[in-house]
Amino acid sequence: MNLSFFDQFMSPTMLGIPLILLAMTIPWLLYASPTDRWLNNRLTTLQAWFLASFTKQLMLPLSIKGYKWALPLTSLMIFLITMNLLGLLPYTFTPTTQLSLNLGLAVPFWLATVLIGLRNQPTAALGHLLPEGTPTLLIPILIIIETSSLFIRPLALGVRLTANLTAGHLLIQLISTAVFVLMPMMPTTAIITAVVLFLLTLLEIAVAMIQAYVFVLLLSLYLQENT
Repeated sequence: MNLSFFDQFMSPTMLGIPLILLAMTIPWLLYASPTDRWLNNRLTTLQAWFLASFTKQLMLPLSIKGYKWALPLTSLMIFLITMNLLGLLPYTFTPTTQLSLNLGLAVPFWLATVLIGLRNQPTAALGHLLPEGTPTLLIPILIIIETSSLFIRPLALGVRLTANLTAGHLLIQLISTAVFVLMPMMPTTAIITAVVLFLLTLLEIAVAMIQAYVFVLLLSLYLQENT
């Protein structure tokens, strides 16, 4: 059976049941649970330090009203990083390569920030649609453009995450296939290609973490505009 390079992005099923929910649930089991002890092990201490540092950095530009978003945004960050990194392992499925999942995460969070802005400061929220000092003739055009850019935000969030992860997975598969093909014929070229594959894998690990951070960072910036 001939397999396409894009078959790795198909959601796995067993007995007709999609396993994407299982792939989204298992990563949470890898994290150490906090205890009541005064002294924790190194893994729990490192985990707590990372969460505290990230939450502090994320909440720095927000007002006090935005601090209540610390838990959902931090949880989303950990969720995305874990799924992105686990998806780089062989014979695994990456749920975040599915545009439907990424849009399912982006749209509710984006909509929540917009609704908060309309509820707390409706004048300022609507004022973003029309910059101050706009000429009268350009007012209708600018309102349409700003409204379109507002509704494109969740789409851009989902497409950015999906495109970056999908491109990385395809490059890794293409280069690894080239290594296996070149190994019997040109061993030297195959070794050089394998080194490139190793460097690309390191790059994809960085991309997996950076894209999760960018996803949450943009959500926090949207929240900053509306709080």
